[in-house]
Amino acid sequence: MSGERPKRVAIGTRPPADPQAEAWVRQGDASNLQKGELYTARLTLDVTPGMRARIKVSAFTQGITVADMLRALLEREFPEERS
Repeated sequence: MSGERPKRVAIGTRPPADPQAEAWVRQGDASNLQKGELYTARLTLDVTPGMRARIKVSAFTQGITVADMLRALLEREFPEERS
């Protein structure tokens, strides 16, 4: 190497945003926005690899996500008390 610094390539300016596209991106999926508002606490649980596999297969065969399946299971076991 001759000790010269590599030539810097300028990055062009950001193209103007399409307001409709920006609004669509910020809107997101309405169901995800609702979930984000409902589920704000994370729970971490260590399970065996075999149990993890059984959970994932069960969720897949029911056509739901593992998170949704476990939320339903926990809701059945620990229902919100209503007066």
